[in-house]
Amino acid sequence: MTVARLGALGPRIKVPPPGPASREFADRLRAVESRNVTYMSGGWPVFWEEAAGANVRDADRNVYVDLTAAFGVALLGHGHPAVVAAVREQAGVLLHGMGDVHPPAVKLRLLERLADIMPWSDAKVVLASSGSEAVEIALKTTALATGRPGILAFEGAYHGLTAGALAVTHRQQFRDRFESRLYRGVAFAPFPDTLREGPDASVRCLHRAAALLTEGAPNGDPIGTVIIEPVQGRAGVRIPPDGFMAALSELARNAGALVVADEIMTGLGRCGALLASERVGLRPDLVCLGKTLGGGMPLSACVGPAEVMDAWPESGGEAIHTSTFLGHPAACAAAVAVLDALVEEQVFERAEQLGAVLLAGLRERMDGTPGVADVRGLGLMLGVDFGEGPEAVPTIGAAAQVAEGALTEGVLVLPAGEVGEVLELTPPVTLTPEQAKVAMDVLGRIAEG
Repeated sequence: MTVARLGALGPRIKVPPPGPASREFADRLRAVESRNVTYMSGGWPVFWEEAAGANVRDADRNVYVDLTAAFGVALLGHGHPAVVAAVREQAGVLLHGMGDVHPPAVKLRLLERLADIMPWSDAKVVLASSGSEAVEIALKTTALATGRPGILAFEGAYHGLTAGALAVTHRQQFRDRFESRLYRGVAFAPFPDTLREGPDASVRCLHRAAALLTEGAPNGDPIGTVIIEPVQGRAGVRIPPDGFMAALSELARNAGALVVADEIMTGLGRCGALLASERVGLRPDLVCLGKTLGGGMPLSACVGPAEVMDAWPESGGEAIHTSTFLGHPAACAAAVAVLDALVEEQVFERAEQLGAVLLAGLRERMDGTPGVADVRGLGLMLGVDFGEGPEAVPTIGAAAQVAEGALTEGVLVLPAGEVGEVLELTPPVTLTPEQAKVAMDVLGRIAEG
């Protein structure tokens, strides 16, 4: 008889979460961490101690089925053996290097691999550590390449919380306290939401985008950059209608603006392709990658063709955008292993197939559930949207309530959307059929109330 190991287990709750160990850790954390960082309530959080495949084990030995992949990072599954082995081997020979002075050899191997798979024959790359920094690099690149500092971004967008990335992030919750420090040359166009705005949403959004490209930014700067997520993640898995992204790409080109695809969440297989841009018709001039890229190590990248990337000046001995940990050897080794696994394990195809199964299962399980306005997905990026009435008015906090309820039954999910109205699922590709069935049953039962 085969005994299932951590990675393929169903939920195993030994003590109601958060258990005594997690509660103790929460008290200790509260004493030493800024109160802004970790959300704490009577039922949240649990402290992770071990993870494998699609499982997480907490400090109280409870086992969960993870439908978050830790913010989408663990697409290959937690603790992918090849990634772990690559990090161990690299750490044993060179743990840290001098990325922009005396580069680690493994940095070069990664850059060559990335350049080889990107949709340009002469791709060039700048590495970084976080998604926000990759976005910062992209925005600096387009400003250099176009000489036009203004930016067109989209309502609902989330691009990170560093100053440049926050300027193009839309949600006021993140912006309010820092508005005085943000660049004022960002115009926001609506992102089409056919659920709540009807089938003509794309036309109205494109019309507004075209007007803004002509008018310029609020501070008068001409717009040289259009930045967009192929699928909006934190806004609630908002998938653009057919034709919208292709039309937007054309608008940008006609206006002389460069398109930045923020594929931090969607890229490298999450949506069933190397880039989600391929699936939705977006034609980017630059791509930002992260999350999946490092396989659990902090790593991101901005990639584009030479004609755009060469807007940066030749280094004269002092790079004008760099960081201490640029091209970190262990992170680069992990990323090389990730890129190998994407091909060798047919991750794109598996993500598309598993995503289709989950989408069908969710739709069947949620069919007729009061308050569920929509169930949607692209590959392994899925959302359950809670709304009321014919206009699907968002139900404030509905997904957050489901997430807290699911935690008690051993399923990890996260709320998304501006008011916590969308349940976001971004599971690992290693999720088993048995785990998927249990998780769908849990989510369906809790959503039913």
